[in-house]
Amino acid sequence: METEKRRAFIINFMYFAILALLCFAVLKYAMPLLAPFIIGFALAYLLKGPIRLMSGKLRLNRKISAIVVVLVFYCTIGMLISLLGVKAFTASRELIFNLPQIYALHVEPVLMGIFDGVEQSVLRMDPALVAALEEMFNRLVQSLGQMVSSLSMGAMGAVSDIASSLPGLFIKLLLLIISTFFIAIDYDRLTGFVMHQLNGKTRTVFVQIKEYVVGTLFVCIRSYALIMSITFVELVIGLTLIGVDNALIIAFVIAVFDILPVLGTGGIMIPWTVITALQGNYPLALGLLLVYLVVTVVRNIIEPKIVGSQIGLHPVITLASMFVGLQLFGVVGLFGFPIVLSLLCHLNDTGTIHLFKPVDETL
Repeated sequence: METEKRRAFIINFMYFAILALLCFAVLKYAMPLLAPFIIGFALAYLLKGPIRLMSGKLRLNRKISAIVVVLVFYCTIGMLISLLGVKAFTASRELIFNLPQIYALHVEPVLMGIFDGVEQSVLRMDPALVAALEEMFNRLVQSLGQMVSSLSMGAMGAVSDIASSLPGLFIKLLLLIISTFFIAIDYDRLTGFVMHQLNGKTRTVFVQIKEYVVGTLFVCIRSYALIMSITFVELVIGLTLIGVDNALIIAFVIAVFDILPVLGTGGIMIPWTVITALQGNYPLALGLLLVYLVVTVVRNIIEPKIVGSQIGLHPVITLASMFVGLQLFGVVGLFGFPIVLSLLCHLNDTGTIHLFKPVDETL
């Protein structure tokens, strides 16, 4: 009897291990290849409502309605991206080209002032050390200048690499647009074909998964909108208290930037703080640093709680799943792993699958 239990455990373990490896391989390697079609299907799903509304209100053929809605959608998105992209590219190019000049006009004079103060102090203590200190400082300034020049050249090289990858990006974008048109036109037919291939129980589980995942996605969007709003309020209050002009606009830009998981608030606040300190405005630099620390600490506390409570996971489980997802699959894993874990808990609680024993309080 004991041997049978062990054998059953080993078989189940191997089964789920192979299944997990297959899922990992599909998500890691197949998803990037199929990304244009997956995103196209998701966009067609989101545009399904406007297409049906237009077809019903104006009594148009569904295909014509789908073409018009998708065309308007992509024209609007393309116009916004073009306007913002041109401005961002122009600002980035000017910053990259002006980095050596910014260093020479703003950073180096501050360093020279610091050195003069240190030199006077050393001169009072031991004049023999002044020559060694001057040599060390000259090397430091020279190294920083070379580093800034290298950074500028590296940034221009990165821009060149991005430009060389544009043909591949253009092909993927073209596939995305074409797939969105075709899927939107035949959405009901395609989904009906897929559902027809499933038996009754599998179809029920599939519909249950779809409804839960879609609902959870909207819940996540609502959660991060709440987090962004809290960050915005904190930034407005903090920047206003330290006397920053246009605090409302700057806070909005940083709050939107904060959604990016890799850069976040620090992508703007840290360089701003460093540049302000190098310019000699130490009170403002200290204020910016304090605002950044408060915003970062508050976000790290509230994000697992808000997201976890909305999708039914414990904050620790949410934080762990976000970290693991980010390490394995990047930005997609950061948002996708908590949703998948929440889905598994939901299916287990409803008795659809049996992964663990349910408890009174959900994870």
